[in-house]
Amino acid sequence: MKNLSFLFCVLLIFQSAFAAEPNALTKEEAAEGWVLLFDGKDASQHLRGYKKEKLPEQWVVEDRALVRKGGGDVITKEKYESFEFSIDWKISEGGNSGIMFKVLEGDGPPYKTGPEAQIIDNAKGKDAQKSGWMYQLYAAEKDTTKPAGEWNHFVLKCQKTATGTYKCEHWMNGEKYVEYEIGSEDWKQKVAKSKFATWKEFGTADAGHICLQDHGNLVSFRNIKIRKLEALK
Repeated sequence: MKNLSFLFCVLLIFQSAFAAEPNALTKEEAAEGWVLLFDGKDASQHLRGYKKEKLPEQWVVEDRALVRKGGGDVITKEKYESFEFSIDWKISEGGNSGIMFKVLEGDGPPYKTGPEAQIIDNAKGKDAQKSGWMYQLYAAEKDTTKPAGEWNHFVLKCQKTATGTYKCEHWMNGEKYVEYEIGSEDWKQKVAKSKFATWKEFGTADAGHICLQDHGNLVSFRNIKIRKLEALK
């Protein structure tokens, strides 16, 4: 019995270590259509700088994570319409960043067109918007965010509906944070009362780039993956 218990413990440790291996797809994920955007070694295959042809040199790989140390915002090379995006992020103390989507490379910065899921040190950040919220528009009633310096798992799901709106969900560390529909009356009313009111292209693109924000602070990303989804019927 002791030997069996020992073997069982070894098996659990092995499974835990294997499951925790970052920047890899499981067989199930691959079968579901997930695509890995960063393999822990090189992010240039799927990512580049905003309005740039290449990934900025200041976005470096450290400990199998993509780390922002300058160079501006980074976007996916491909545009996405209906999708599920999954990522792990770790913010520095007092730090701020964000994940934008439906980003177009028009005039001005990416946040002029792309709605933003906030990334921030909830304890010492200087913005009232908290991690996982839809910036300035939809706040979560819970907080499952881990402290600065620890990894958080974030999922963003966005699907076109039969009426032409986009149903979106934010998930933080396994908990559903917010749900909203881009293009709905509720969305339009909230945008009209926000600083985005005069930004004519804000949130209007059907397909757009996903953007990792350079907000001037140290932030790390890993397990960056995405899968395309069918529109809702």
